[in-house]
Amino acid sequence: MKIRALIVDDEEPGRINLRYGLAPHAGWALVAECASAAAARAVLDAQAVDVVFLDIQMPQETGLALARELARRAEPPLVIFATAYNEHAIEAFEVHALDYLLKPFDDQRLAQALERAAAMLEQRQRAAYGRAMRAFAEPAPSWLRQLNVRSVGRIECVQVDEVLWIEAAGNYVELRLAQRRVLHRVPLASLEQHLDPAAFLRVHRRALVRSSEVAALERDADGASQLRLRCGDRVPVSERHLAAVKALLGA
Repeated sequence: MKIRALIVDDEEPGRINLRYGLAPHAGWALVAECASAAAARAVLDAQAVDVVFLDIQMPQETGLALARELARRAEPPLVIFATAYNEHAIEAFEVHALDYLLKPFDDQRLAQALERAAAMLEQRQRAAYGRAMRAFAEPAPSWLRQLNVRSVGRIECVQVDEVLWIEAAGNYVELRLAQRRVLHRVPLASLEQHLDPAAFLRVHRRALVRSSEVAALERDADGASQLRLRCGDRVPVSERHLAAVKALLGA
């Protein structure tokens, strides 16, 4: 069966670009194009849709609002945001969008998004995606308690309480757990805004550590400051954050 797609964008050029972008992909079928969230809701109520390409900035009702509503459905469609405003990226991923296309996107970038969606549907990850979406729809805590890590074909739910420290890796972060590392697609600065500052401490431009994991402040062979964590890892400490680390240790 072909993957059933819905395009939701209040601007006609955006709908046309996606329509032409999807056309060469034989495994995909465009079921409808909508210029508003209300029109999209009517389509979704009337027929099955696998993937929604959703603009964020729309009149009357934003794409983010529609995505939050879709999160409450028993089997929500996969959501791929397509928008000209990259400042919405972190919020888009917090509503568990499968991907985020920044306009104008090229054929290669669209193909990557289509491949990711197809892989998730093929590996029957729709149920896991639905659970992640519904977790978002529930009343949210003040700070993140769970990170829904997306990769090709699957979603993994990582509890924030299991994260010992976090290291920046470009536009990704490495979540350091007790036995493994997990790569998560979000910039460190954006993620930090959604973590409890009482639980995590910034110690370097590239590192956040769980405060309860800090064992000692030491100097390396070159005289630079570093933290020794209870898990055995060592994390560099920059001069900018040294005072906060010393305050934590009561030094």
